Amino acid sequence: MIDDIQRSGWCVLPDFMDREVAGALSAESLSAWEEGEFRRAGVGRGKDLVIREDVRTDHVSWLRDENITLCQQKYLDTLEEIRLVLNQNFFLGLMDFEGHFAVYPKGGFYKPHLDRHRNSMDRLVTVILYLNPEWQPGDGGELKLWTNPGDQDGEFVIIEPRMGTLVCFIAGDHWHEVLPAKKTRASITGWFRGRV
Repeated sequence: MIDDIQRSGWCVLPDFMDREVAGALSAESLSAWEEGEFRRAGVGRGKDLVIREDVRTDHVSWLRDENITLCQQKYLDTLEEIRLVLNQNFFLGLMDFEGHFAVYPKGGFYKPHLDRHRNSMDRLVTVILYLNPEWQPGDGGELKLWTNPGDQDGEFVIIEPRMGTLVCFIAGDHWHEVLPAKKTRASITGWFRGRV
């Protein structure tokens, strides 16, 4: 991870998360989805948050301290180790993590975007853990990540949303999009934040 981020600002780690923990997170996500606990995701933040179906059609359920389950805590503990290593190697001043379960129903997408809000330094590093145990080529929902910082027209990679794969990149540098899903696609998406 450190070598890849130092070299290019992004990394992909297949089979990163223990299958038992990833499986439990996947089950929690889909159960919450079926129980209607997700809300439509918006664009912007605070009072400027709006639902834009032309931009994104995913649904989210935020991780809340008062509702953290055992498998969520195991994942958060792993992220804390990553946060410390990133700070030690890159002096990013990462303070904490915020994240949510994300579900893209069939046909769901998210057009090209950067994860750092305009005029803000709060979201510094994006971290995505995929929770799709049966994903197969043709199921859609891949992540298209442009590999050159600030460049939305150049080289890119297509990342399959396979169970346990972790993707990490500098939030304000890399344009990315979620390609249309052909079946329900789940992840935990979040950000290491700086001082806000």
